[in-house]
Amino acid sequence: MTDAYQPRRQALCSHLPVRGLHYHLHQWGTPQPGVPLLVMVHGFMDVGASFQFVVDAMAHAGDAARCVVAPDWRGFGRTSAPAAADAYWFADYLGDLDALLDALSPDRPVDLLGHSMGGNVVMTYAGVRPRRIRRLINLEGFGLPDLPAAEAPTRLSTWLDELKAPQRLKPYASLADVALRLQQNNRRLPADKALWLAAQWSAPDADGQWRLLADAAHKRINPVPYRAADAIATWQRITAPLLWVQGERSRLDSHWGGRYSLAEFQDRLGHVAQVRQVALADAGHMLHHDQPEALAAALIDFLG
Repeated sequence: MTDAYQPRRQALCSHLPVRGLHYHLHQWGTPQPGVPLLVMVHGFMDVGASFQFVVDAMAHAGDAARCVVAPDWRGFGRTSAPAAADAYWFADYLGDLDALLDALSPDRPVDLLGHSMGGNVVMTYAGVRPRRIRRLINLEGFGLPDLPAAEAPTRLSTWLDELKAPQRLKPYASLADVALRLQQNNRRLPADKALWLAAQWSAPDADGQWRLLADAAHKRINPVPYRAADAIATWQRITAPLLWVQGERSRLDSHWGGRYSLAEFQDRLGHVAQVRQVALADAGHMLHHDQPEALAAALIDFLG
């Protein structure tokens, strides 16, 4: 059996009260005088520990002292879920992030990084709280297709139907099966990293089955329409320099079946005042797993 990946920097795990929830945090290192805190927020169906590989790569490249904090979003990992949650609302991620930064860095701007869904959150947050952010990094947080108004009633109807149906996540017989699932999701993920991630992504239940550390209510559709005009109006208010990082093997055009193209995203990105774009070779959507060393180099250069 493959041995699990061995982290170079060990994270200290703790909990913090945030808006009635117990937020689980991974923290690498301690705050350094004159060095902004780097906060990393993960994407959908992921956990804060997902950034371990890039934190290690930054350390290997000489950035071993920087304090990095990565929370598990509400209802993911070891952060509690809201009581009897019917659905998850995008605005709640903003509220949670605001409260987290109040606790972690109340008097100084932070460097803020988000992947995928987390990238969408940090872009919005940086537009509504521009003074809280020194440097902004978006890893593959493309946003969503603009939803035509005519589709709004159908979307609400679907949500109402889903509220009546129990949501479940598939259990796995072993940790190795969870690791295999991760590799099926991302063919570039090495076996040792998959096994390490599986132990962060799941936990055994009383029957010995391995359950994903996620609230099944996340599977329900979001009834609130995504409006591109709202996103653009918010992105225009971003004042921090932005590093946009994309995997060269990402396939946005095919993912949405023609409803949302890379060209449309680039048009939206053009409304941000200061953007540096980086594309990582041989990397897909999970670029922080596929090319942590290349990503670390880009981050170190951008953060200074």
